[in-house]
Amino acid sequence: MTLGVLAVLAMGFVMFAGFWTDWLWYRSVHYSSVFRTTLVTKIGLFLVFGLLMAVAVGVNIWLAHRLRPPLSAMSLEQQSLDRYRMGIDPYKKWLLIGVAALVGLISGASASGQWRTWLLWVNGVSFGQKDAQFHKDVSFYAFDLPWYRFLLSFGFAATVLSLIAATLVHYLYGGLRITSPGARATAAATGHLSVLLGIFVALKAVAYWLDRYGLAVKSSDLKETGNWTGLKYVDANAYLPAKTILFCIAVICALLFFATLWRRTWQLPVIGFGLMVLSAILIGGLYPAIVQKFQVQPNEQAKEAPYIKKNIEATRKAYGIDNTDVKDYQGESSKDPKTLRAKVDSTASLRLLDPNVVSPTVQQLQQVRGYYQFPQTLDVDRYKTKDGQDQDTVIGLREINTKGIPERNWINDHFKYTHGYGAVTAKGTDTTKTGAPAFMERNLPSEGQFGDYEQRIYYGEKTTQYSIVGGPQEELDYSGDKGEEKTTTYKGDSGVKLSNPLSRAAYAVSFNEPQILYSGAIGEGSRILYNRTPKERVEAVAPWLTIDGDAYPAIIKGRIQWIVDAYTTTNGYPYASRTTLGDTTEDSLTDGQREVVAQENKVNYIRNSVKATVDAYDGSVKLYEWDTEDPVLKTWRKAFPGTVKDRDQISKDLMDHLRYPQDLFKVQRQLLTRYHVEDPEQFYSGSEVWQVPDDPTNKVNSVPPYYLSMQMPDQKEKKFSLTTTFTPNDRDNLSAFMAVDADAQSEGYGKIRILKLRPNNPVSGPQQVQSKFNSDPKIAESIRLLKGGDSTVEYGNLLTVPLDDGLLYVEPVYVRGAGTNYPLLKKVLVTYGDQTAFEDSLDKALDVVFGEQKPTDPTKPPGDGQEPDEPSGDPTVREALKDAQDAITAGQEALQKEPQDWEAFGKAQKDLKDALDRAAKAEKDAADKAKGDGKGDGKNDGAKGGADGDKGGGAEQASADTGGQPADKPERTPDRADG
Repeated sequence: MTLGVLAVLAMGFVMFAGFWTDWLWYRSVHYSSVFRTTLVTKIGLFLVFGLLMAVAVGVNIWLAHRLRPPLSAMSLEQQSLDRYRMGIDPYKKWLLIGVAALVGLISGASASGQWRTWLLWVNGVSFGQKDAQFHKDVSFYAFDLPWYRFLLSFGFAATVLSLIAATLVHYLYGGLRITSPGARATAAATGHLSVLLGIFVALKAVAYWLDRYGLAVKSSDLKETGNWTGLKYVDANAYLPAKTILFCIAVICALLFFATLWRRTWQLPVIGFGLMVLSAILIGGLYPAIVQKFQVQPNEQAKEAPYIKKNIEATRKAYGIDNTDVKDYQGESSKDPKTLRAKVDSTASLRLLDPNVVSPTVQQLQQVRGYYQFPQTLDVDRYKTKDGQDQDTVIGLREINTKGIPERNWINDHFKYTHGYGAVTAKGTDTTKTGAPAFMERNLPSEGQFGDYEQRIYYGEKTTQYSIVGGPQEELDYSGDKGEEKTTTYKGDSGVKLSNPLSRAAYAVSFNEPQILYSGAIGEGSRILYNRTPKERVEAVAPWLTIDGDAYPAIIKGRIQWIVDAYTTTNGYPYASRTTLGDTTEDSLTDGQREVVAQENKVNYIRNSVKATVDAYDGSVKLYEWDTEDPVLKTWRKAFPGTVKDRDQISKDLMDHLRYPQDLFKVQRQLLTRYHVEDPEQFYSGSEVWQVPDDPTNKVNSVPPYYLSMQMPDQKEKKFSLTTTFTPNDRDNLSAFMAVDADAQSEGYGKIRILKLRPNNPVSGPQQVQSKFNSDPKIAESIRLLKGGDSTVEYGNLLTVPLDDGLLYVEPVYVRGAGTNYPLLKKVLVTYGDQTAFEDSLDKALDVVFGEQKPTDPTKPPGDGQEPDEPSGDPTVREALKDAQDAITAGQEALQKEPQDWEAFGKAQKDLKDALDRAAKAEKDAADKAKGDGKGDGKNDGAKGGADGDKGGGAEQASADTGGQPADKPERTPDRADG
């Protein structure tokens, strides 16, 4: 008994621990009202519907027992039942309570899961839009109908369970007889069961009536158009009248069942029920099939056209694509190539840095320590340059990586290595001479464009473990240039305090870590940080939102803020076709951390209604209203008052970094593959159906949309945009190009533009461009040369840009050297019309495509009409440069060791400086000698410039390959060279 009591107490504390830690967490993030509202709603629904179910079943069991016959018939059947009656009699009361409690608990638990449905129904606001068939406000389908269906399903469950329980009791006590002679049921049992059957049939009548409205949100297939939502011809002309007729029959049948209270015979109710079943088969099933076969199929296009039009209008409105601007586009330009070349820079900022490909490079050059990490795919944002111009920027945060901790133990994992440090940014449109990212913010601690800001990252995309901070145990802040450790103590007010023994015990149970309860490393001021990813925090404080798969960081007013896009959705928009968010938002870059967090995966209405921020230092979450007209958001704001701030509270600095979200764009582009067509007949024929092409460098999934600053034909200047392409359903040539104005401060924000190409003038699509690139003999030879020495070639994002009635394709090509093991930009592919170039830089590739330069011939050695690879033939210079390369390699090896060898790295930096100085001196001496021999003629300046340029280029290579981390301040050769 003692063990049993202890086990019950332990189970009770485990349940309490989960509740208590949740409450403490919500209170720590100042969203306790969300916890209270959700909890009270769940408890209320549990109690109300659990009690209703328990009472319904319990009363019917009691009533069946009360209506039992006073004497049971003397029959073999009843004699065998006597044994059960005698066994049950002493426990009748407890059995009744137990059965009622069990069904009540199950029903209450099920009902508590409907808390969102209840809150939407009780707080619902009008959409101000009516459906095309019944002319009811959309809110009826989005908020009311789901609640009515839940009530109906609960009523059916309660009636069926009561009917089963009452039947068993009546049989047990002789009210019903199966094998005994004479009457099969007593009058009392007949009346009781007839009433329950009447209630069941009455509920069926209500179901028939609601089914009429359900046709407006019903999913089905329509020939040639695939997935379909809403009424079709057969629904409006067969199912709808059939449901009305069946409703009337069900009402009459229910009245016949209720009439047995007086007539005490089941003859009429059974006849009525049989008639209802027969009507359901004939009217509800056979008649619509006949209409479909003999009226619709012979002329389906004409019959369905009015309903297709309703579906098109509703779908475009529900997904926010009703104002899409579709224009015809030539696909080729007749203008002078020089004119086109001059317009390229003003048309687009062509991003050469692929945020997916260069992550290993950033990891290698800027990781600094093994216990830091960058995301697999970096983010693209915009920042101002010194001259005030917008610069497309690739950004990533140096987050903590517990797998890289030199010595793994509980203290190191959760107390010492608690946070990441600093942001790294690079120009999206440029690289260094070596092909490495042109960093604008780099090193540890970070230095560059942002100046002084809070660099510690306690909350991030890859920060998933809990940490305990602020107590007696100091945290590692970062390691200095010479490897010395700098420590810190968390000063923020985030997390839950562990000063209370009850809280410590609760967390010890919740995290299954007993040391939390008794560890001496926890003391005064200790706080536990968990739920540390931005999407996880936003989803927790706003459990009614769907979260975009890509949270991205921004430096705002001296703080690192994670920006998270969030959506309101519904599955009840009449006539709007449904989409599956998980499938629609998947592309070649989607991984486990970039997947949409959907409360409802299948939806037919979506709005980017909320912009959220999560502070990387203190984890504070702020929700801002973005779509001020969205009725779903208004409904949730009524349900959770005070959780979402008004849009006018978004600061100017935050607004600079808000952008059009990728997952919404993916949903819209998938719908626009079909719904760019507004003519019902053309829509039905499917002649204009497009598809999102596969990523030409990763054919498993769709090509991802790309952010870049570009100018569409009807725009006056470049705008930060999100772009994609379409191909025909059965071919690889280009059908259309789509872009949306992604700059939140632009007047045209959210404006979707589609350039539709003419079918009779085929333009190469992404797959064809990649194939052309791969099949070109000269390019293939260049690739072969790039792959020499066990190097591998990686292709970056294939960008598409409209340029004066034509389409310009740009693809960066990276080489992962066998020695470096990280990709560096080495070539750029450019295609326009029939011209293709594969050159060392974007400018040269553009010049070649537009006829301003001759292409490089990879089969000719350097010096044969081409620029030589080395600026000098002096053997002293060559030897010095070889020593410089050896020093670079030595520096790389020192950084790759575990732990990193900073002494060897410092020596490599000194050797690098000496080698570069020798090279520069040798070039200068050669130039002076030439001048002394009377051979100067201006060449001395060129030689000196070549030497200086070579020195700077070599230093830049050193900076790129070693991460720009010299051993000590006096030896910062790469930084001085960059300057």
